[in-house]
Amino acid sequence: MALTIGSDAPAFTVKDTNGNTVSLSDFQGKTVVLYFYPKDDTPGCTKQACSFRDAQPNYQNKDVVVLGVSADNEASHQAFTQKYNLNFPLLADTNQSLIKAYDVDGGGYAKRVTYVIDGNGKIIHVDGTVNTTTHASDVLAALGL
Repeated sequence: MALTIGSDAPAFTVKDTNGNTVSLSDFQGKTVVLYFYPKDDTPGCTKQACSFRDAQPNYQNKDVVVLGVSADNEASHQAFTQKYNLNFPLLADTNQSLIKAYDVDGGGYAKRVTYVIDGNGKIIHVDGTVNTTTHASDVLAALGL
C-alpha cells in the first residue's frame, strides 16, 4: 500500500554513511526529507544528491534534515559522499527494510521517491516524479520554504 499525505511515517533504525545508528525518532520535532534513490554514483542519483548538497544551507536554516536512502552499503555511501562532498547523511538500507516499509521497492533497488515527514512523524509531502537536477529546490518550494 502506497504511503500518502497524512499517513504515519514508518519508524526505522539503520546505519548511516559513517556507521552511526540513525532512527526516525532521532529527529522528533524536526522536518525530515527522506529521499529514496536507486544507486550511488550513477548519473541521476549524483545530480539529485548534489542538488541537496548545494541547497543544504537553505535546509539547515529552516531546521530541516535531509536523509538519502538506497540499498547500497556504508562503504559505497562513504565513497559517494567523499567523491561529491555530500554534506548530509546517506542511510544504508542493505536489507531493504526501509525500501519495503516506504513502498518504494523497484525490484532490488529503491524507486526515486521522496517523503517529507513532519516533527510528529506524519507524512506531509510525497514526490514520486522527481527532477534530479532541481529536486532539492522543488521540495523547498513544495513546503513553502
